[in-house]
Amino acid sequence: MTSLTPTRPRTGSDEQHVAPGPVVRFVARRPKFVLLVALLLAALAAAFSGGVVGALKAGGFDDPDTDSVRARQVLTEHFRTADPNLVVLISKPGGSVDDPDTQAVAQQVTQRLATTAGVTVAGSYWVNRLPQLASRTHDKGMVLIHVDGDEDQSADRVADLHHSVARDGPISVSFGGITQINNDINEQVTKDLTTAESIAIPITLLLLLLVFGTVGAAGAPLLIGLFSIVTTLGTLRLLAAITNVSVFSVNMATALGLGLAVDYSLLFVSRYREERAVCPDPVTALGNTMRTAGRTIVFSAATVAVALCSLLVFPQYFLRSFAYAGIAVVVTTVGAALLVLPALLRVLGNRIDRWALWKPGTESTFWARLAAFVLRRPILTATPVILILIGLAIPFGHVRFGLADDRVLPKAAESRVVADTVRTEFTDTGSGATVIVARHWGHGTDARIRAADYAARLSEVPGVTRVDSMVGTYQRGVIVVAAGHPDARFVNGDATWFSVVNEAEPYSDAGADLARAIRAVPVPAEVPVLVTGPAAQLVDTIGSIGARLPLAGILIVVTTFLLLFLLTGSVLLPLKALLLNLLTMSAVFGVAVWVFQDGNLSELLRQTGTPLAVGIPVLLFCVAFGLSMDYEVFVLSRVIERYEQGADLHTAVVEGMSRSVRVISAAAGILSVSFLAMLSSGVSLIQFFGLCASLAIILDTLLVRPVLVPAFMRVAGRWNWWAPRPLRALHARLGLREHG
Repeated sequence: MTSLTPTRPRTGSDEQHVAPGPVVRFVARRPKFVLLVALLLAALAAAFSGGVVGALKAGGFDDPDTDSVRARQVLTEHFRTADPNLVVLISKPGGSVDDPDTQAVAQQVTQRLATTAGVTVAGSYWVNRLPQLASRTHDKGMVLIHVDGDEDQSADRVADLHHSVARDGPISVSFGGITQINNDINEQVTKDLTTAESIAIPITLLLLLLVFGTVGAAGAPLLIGLFSIVTTLGTLRLLAAITNVSVFSVNMATALGLGLAVDYSLLFVSRYREERAVCPDPVTALGNTMRTAGRTIVFSAATVAVALCSLLVFPQYFLRSFAYAGIAVVVTTVGAALLVLPALLRVLGNRIDRWALWKPGTESTFWARLAAFVLRRPILTATPVILILIGLAIPFGHVRFGLADDRVLPKAAESRVVADTVRTEFTDTGSGATVIVARHWGHGTDARIRAADYAARLSEVPGVTRVDSMVGTYQRGVIVVAAGHPDARFVNGDATWFSVVNEAEPYSDAGADLARAIRAVPVPAEVPVLVTGPAAQLVDTIGSIGARLPLAGILIVVTTFLLLFLLTGSVLLPLKALLLNLLTMSAVFGVAVWVFQDGNLSELLRQTGTPLAVGIPVLLFCVAFGLSMDYEVFVLSRVIERYEQGADLHTAVVEGMSRSVRVISAAAGILSVSFLAMLSSGVSLIQFFGLCASLAIILDTLLVRPVLVPAFMRVAGRWNWWAPRPLRALHARLGLREHG
């Protein structure tokens, strides 16, 4: 870590008299031992991580303490038929669901399902003859199933049923519903992982060759990246045995693992080459590199880890999983960059420059000239960049939030086809109904009177088409179908439930407003009720995340500010970094709305425009924020290093930018490739994350870091280094220094 007290310039001869630290001496004496341990660890992790995707879960978007989740638990406990999680669609194109051969297939399927342990048939067109379970064209019918067990158990049961029941042909049998959606997501993610790696790794190697110019120097970062990926996947497999981990975290682990490994390896190897140019002794050069680039890497990793740790404040294991994966990636990558990479460089020795394709320089004249130009005209250069970012952010003004459903899958996925069919060809299925569960409702005439009164009130809520209850079906306060007696489907012991059917899109503002209106309906005798269903789930998820966003934001801002203060000794520079980062993220979110909500580029990306899944922007912000701070540390550490050596602000910025932005641009390009490879995914959530994370990196690297940062520093002048006297004293005591 650096101090702002000017010192005399460092020279190569000075460094030769600085003894390497104990870590460097150990690695230098036993590099092959270090590499052997790393190889064994990677082999163990690779063996253990086999089938990691199958051990992870596709859900995790709900807060387990919300009413909608508790209500689903009550439904599962008392009313399994009220909570179907599997849809079996039987189709005979050109025929009818009443044809004898269709009925024979339906009976076979129903019999197979009904005799399977842990499976309850909640409804079937061929058993109940409910018209809403047949399509308008009468060539398709549904069987609704509830499969017992948690996500893993129900997924396994559905997979077994699918293997024995699903079929193509003149009469097809296909699966849908949440359990099949989860299975399709797991299968798709497994395919996507292989595809993304096959794209990212070769392109990464090519870019590394272009950056370093030699096979030896380019191969070292790639090996570190592979080590980071393998060990992180092993860590996720271990965590999955302890807690719930989202399957979506695998894609981020691989992309971030490869990207950060290349980031840190680029910084380390580039600095090592600089040190070797002035100090031929490899051990001393490694020691000097560890004191400079090594400490920058540790500090940069801390900023990334802090941003990802903020995800732990959320109760949804979908978000928490990315904290687990991200922290595992950071710890693994830092360990590899500061232990395995030095050992590899020690073994390679002078062979690091063998098989040279070209000889790269340590500085970039382009970035130096650009920095000098920005310093001469800071307002002229910064204004158009700020306007571009603001323009990109404009679509964020009409953002709408929802939850992930079958539409995150490709249109050809089986569960997506079933869901689209139900949406377009069936009427009044009640699949988007809001369900109310009442415990301690009571028995007898009084209970039936209360139920009738409550159902009538619910039916009068604007947007409600009907209410199914123990006493019958109500429409606009009037009973249209009387139950005649307490229906076992609606009453179980001392509990009952109501199904509020409506026409609102569940994952929409209208659906959320309707769920809130239903919750506001007075309950007779003040009986406690729980409201669930897709719309209520959306309200609860947005409320849960929104309630914890301020805490997560405060943690990110405060910890990042403290870390950057320890680096710079300044109050203004951390504030600048935070504000510029918020501007960049606003632009990224604007593009996200334009592409993924408004549906632009939907044909190219093979996805459907839907409201943004509410947890994804939170995740994206934390990851992109951490990476931006990572690059901020890279730049400031080189600028401050030159400033400490006695250079004026102009010289420090120009030379610091010429040395750091070259590495940053190369690292950002490679990291962007890792994230852009996620666009090959068939899951839109992964595409969202890949496109937006890469865009954040590109904007930061091409606009913010080379233009807005030097422009701000030029305008701020001597105020760049300002801090109140107590904070200056604190930095003097706690700020780690690279010299001495």
